[in-house]
Amino acid sequence: MKLLTLSLHDDRKLLNLAMLLSIITIVYNLAEGALSTFFGASDETLALFGFGADSFVEVISGTGIAHMIWRMKRSPVEKRDGFEITALRITGFAFYLLTFGLIAGSAIVILTGTKPETTLAGIIISGISIITMYFLYRTKLDVGNKLDSAPMVSDAKCTKTCFYLSFILLGSSLLYEIFGIPLVDVLGSLGIAWYAFREGREAFEKAKNGKVTCCDDHCN
Repeated sequence: MKLLTLSLHDDRKLLNLAMLLSIITIVYNLAEGALSTFFGASDETLALFGFGADSFVEVISGTGIAHMIWRMKRSPVEKRDGFEITALRITGFAFYLLTFGLIAGSAIVILTGTKPETTLAGIIISGISIITMYFLYRTKLDVGNKLDSAPMVSDAKCTKTCFYLSFILLGSSLLYEIFGIPLVDVLGSLGIAWYAFREGREAFEKAKNGKVTCCDDHCN
């Protein structure tokens, strides 16, 4: 009985940590989204603006995750509830809308020959994002494995997608800032569009099956 009590206490501490990580993710994405869209618009860099818009969509997804963790603190979770499914559907639609917007924006940039004034903000923001997302990914994965929780591991692996996305922004921003390569900002925005489309598809798939298994095979 004493061992069982200790185990329940440890699980409670891990779930509290998971909730804290979820809140940090939401707050960080809000700040990242605000800064990225502001500097993306003012510096005319579509890749940075799209990165910021992606961060705002991640806030919607993160709200669903936080709600799931709250339910896990009360009882075991086997299926997503109505709130989480609705959040996933909104997330999926928003990601598809972002994909369309980035593709359309890229076409306009190519036709008009618009170039970013600077991509320095993209370098700084993506650098901070890489460090932050790696920390969140590793910590969430550790918590998920200790809890033997598929939803937690799923959330960790989806955070890893944001980690990869930051490298796309960093690469395109560095190449433009150092070498001034034409249209490299467009290539970066199209890379973000591809990730947005994939994330949108995954969101709709998870909303459809209602399961809380690990991001299928797409986030591995």
